[in-house]
Amino acid sequence: MSLSPVATDPVFAPDKANLAPGATSICRVSPKPPYKLGLTESVTVDAIELSPVTPIDKQDYDSESRSVLSARYRTQRTREKIQFVTLCWFVYLEGWNDGSNGPLLPRIQKVYGVGYAVVSLIFVFACVGFITGAVSNVILAEKLGFGKVMVLGSLFQVSAYCIESTGPPFPVFVFAYFINGIGIALQNANSVGYVACLKENTEAKMGVFMAVYGAGALSSPLVATQFSHLPHWNLHFLTCLGIAITNTIALIIVFRLKPQAECLSEIGIVDSDNNASEHSHLRQIFANKNVHLLAAFTLLYVGAEVTLGGWIVTYIIDVRGGGPSSGYVSSGFFGGLMVGRVALLWLNEKIGERLALFIYAVLAIIFEFIIWFLPFLIGDAIIVCVVGVLLGPMYPIMVNHAGRILPRRILTGSIGWIAGLGQAGSAMVPFMVGAIAQTAGMKTMQPVLIGILGIMTGLWALVCYGSSSRRPD
Repeated sequence: MSLSPVATDPVFAPDKANLAPGATSICRVSPKPPYKLGLTESVTVDAIELSPVTPIDKQDYDSESRSVLSARYRTQRTREKIQFVTLCWFVYLEGWNDGSNGPLLPRIQKVYGVGYAVVSLIFVFACVGFITGAVSNVILAEKLGFGKVMVLGSLFQVSAYCIESTGPPFPVFVFAYFINGIGIALQNANSVGYVACLKENTEAKMGVFMAVYGAGALSSPLVATQFSHLPHWNLHFLTCLGIAITNTIALIIVFRLKPQAECLSEIGIVDSDNNASEHSHLRQIFANKNVHLLAAFTLLYVGAEVTLGGWIVTYIIDVRGGGPSSGYVSSGFFGGLMVGRVALLWLNEKIGERLALFIYAVLAIIFEFIIWFLPFLIGDAIIVCVVGVLLGPMYPIMVNHAGRILPRRILTGSIGWIAGLGQAGSAMVPFMVGAIAQTAGMKTMQPVLIGILGIMTGLWALVCYGSSSRRPD
């Protein structure tokens, strides 16, 4: 008995008309010897080898792959936008917090019956809180992770605003600034480091991120000025508390207490910060000279920025004879800060960020001289806004430069330390100005600021001279 399907079934006949161009049929019939089925019976079987006559359509496969990748990319970009907006909400709160001080300082002095030096203790305690938070962050970021540290910092802020909103005795009121300083330092360090890790258009995103700080500092004095005239001026801190609570909720929902590596992986970024190393991140950070130069620059920059935004209202009232509406000058300064961080992005890219910062610093010093020697209220208010525009791009430029010259494995921790020390400057320099004003008058504010801006410019020269624009391996 013999089976011969090739001879009887036309399906096995090769149809060259159906072959793809260039393909050949490999349908072959191989005769085989008969196989023994039993003692008296044998069967001859023709073995048939078949292969597809039509190859897989590669174009359809590539199209499907591209569709899947495109959907994944869109999901990651949407998630990145949500994360970015959430971090921007925190930095808006940070700006709101800093912008509140200027209009409220004269009222705080009046309510508690204290002078320039004593009221400046709020800056001292905030400074101690900032430094405490900055040092703690380097350790907590490794132990707890990004998401938990952010929520922890937000809870510190909620606690501080709960205390301040009650209008407590001055020592308790000042201690609340210490608690708030820890919370801001923890969140600022991690949020700035997180934005610095984003891949696409990092410079533009950092500029927008910092501009949102300016937006918060712009809008806060508009509200704080109104509360400063009310009997229950301390209720202004309820507005801070409301923003702080929504910030906590947003951080929990969006980042879900996850470490930074997991949050970045959700938006398609592989975090190389966790590479194995012989030394702890803390030791590596403090062994890097560029970190210390950038930290010193940031301390003076943030100190000058917050001093001008915080004490300018008192300066306008005491030195230039301004009225109750002088608090709006602080809004003008922070509004300029916000505009400068966005509007000057094109110029930073055109002439280079390092050169741009030199130009902005020199111009800011010139305008500070004009404020010092021009006894004209409206003119001073306008120039303060211009100085805000010039100071605005400096912080984003510093962070972008740090991202280029610092090793990736310590970038987040380094920026955390730099930002934390910068926040310490936001308390240290205003306290120094207040202490000097206590003995020599508020008219000394401008020469002190000019000296600080001059030292800051020299530090930037050292940063640019002592560092390469290429990140080390």
